[in-house]
Amino acid sequence: MMEIFYETKDVFQLKDMEKIAPKEKGITAMSVKEVLQSLVDDGMVDCERIGTSNYYWAFPSKALHARKRKLEVLDSQLSEGNQKYANLQKSIEKAKVGRHETEERTMLAKELSSLRDQKEQLQAEVEKYRECDPQVVEEIRQANQVAKEAANRWTDNIFAIKSWAKRKFGFEENKIDKNFGIPEDFDYID
Repeated sequence: MMEIFYETKDVFQLKDMEKIAPKEKGITAMSVKEVLQSLVDDGMVDCERIGTSNYYWAFPSKALHARKRKLEVLDSQLSEGNQKYANLQKSIEKAKVGRHETEERTMLAKELSSLRDQKEQLQAEVEKYRECDPQVVEEIRQANQVAKEAANRWTDNIFAIKSWAKRKFGFEENKIDKNFGIPEDFDYID
């Protein structure tokens, strides 16, 4: 659709574009408005409202200037990237100074590696004995207490429902227990 603007170097209204675009570019008349709005949104076609009409235009020089600006931005980014690359290369060269492979350096690297391995082994051993940690044991005790209180609360609820069922319907307690699968030794947890 841009070619219509560039070839004619003219200004069009929407109704003109709805007539021209299907003939010249094979765009369906129903989608001309959407395509035109998309071009306006992308800044490729200009639109101005004059009175009650919208006028659309796009000149080849605008596209050329837009490409030139984009090229300038990309050139600027490229030069910045090249500068960063050069600076990093210099930093690498500086870091390499004094880092020649010597016997002492090799020995220290081996020692560092063995110390790291030893640290991992010690951490694994600490993790193995973690359950004996007083803080962990206390957390387990507190979790057990919360679970115990919750179990007793539900036990209390079950006893309340059994009591209500006995009063309301006259059921015997052993029949309620049997029908609902409540064990004979069902009681609060101490």
